Amino acid sequence: MRLKDLNTFVILAILFSGYSYAQDIAATAETDTLFFDDFSGNSLDREKWNVVGTDFWVNNEQQIYVDSTATIFNVKGADAKGAENALVLKAHYSPNYITFRDNNFDFISGRINTRDKVMFTYGTAAARMKLPEGSGFWPAFWALGGGNWPETGEIDIMEYVGETDWIGVALHGPGFSGETPLVNKYFFPEGEDVTDWHVYSVDWTPEGINFKVDGRLIYRATKPMVEHYGKWSFDNPKYLILNLALGGAYPYKTNGVEKPYNGIPESTLDLIKDGKAEVYIDWVLISKQDGVN
Repeated sequence: MRLKDLNTFVILAILFSGYSYAQDIAATAETDTLFFDDFSGNSLDREKWNVVGTDFWVNNEQQIYVDSTATIFNVKGADAKGAENALVLKAHYSPNYITFRDNNFDFISGRINTRDKVMFTYGTAAARMKLPEGSGFWPAFWALGGGNWPETGEIDIMEYVGETDWIGVALHGPGFSGETPLVNKYFFPEGEDVTDWHVYSVDWTPEGINFKVDGRLIYRATKPMVEHYGKWSFDNPKYLILNLALGGAYPYKTNGVEKPYNGIPESTLDLIKDGKAEVYIDWVLISKQDGVN
């Protein structure tokens, strides 16, 4: 049974129960849905999402983001790779596309967020995603506070840098940003990897943050753990981000590749040229648990 065939209530029951399959669920959790998008329209819903353009660049990433149907588009049926509908973030090789901040960019890609459209404090944020194989791909699903970084906090719900057997989760804030000690890798069970569909989620409360994959708890950071390193920056509204970066700081630290591009080996360049740099998102959900203010 695909999660697309389930209603939002049952999806929430899956997330809160820790099971991966709907038939195993006793649907008892009562929740409030704050946001849900299953990308069933013909294009990205601009009432829910902002699109980042060419005036943004961080982390020595090798792409520039563009607001284009080449990089951000909805698909249906067989094109959705096992979902009924999906959003696709796609990167392209586009030599000499733009020069920005004295850097020449040969790649374009997509990045969206809910800033000032959907902001939330506490609850569950989840997305069902399918990621591409290739060293140096750097897709992420994460949340940021609405103020200055890192003072208002960052929750990395899923980061992947091209080793298909694991994803990373992390928290960043004042005193624990960048090389944060609040980080964990989740290695998939045998027979699974990032190229399969998985639900990546976080349960966020005033007492701590639980990271999950397919309902399995993979890392917990309590408020005292965080305050050992710095200020608890997770009591303010945050917005969601989905993006597909290429190369840059984190992939380079993992694969050590310098050429042909920082963090991007020749084999991944070939995948991008062949049109295989694609992230699929089946749905995105934000919910608030009863009793949490």
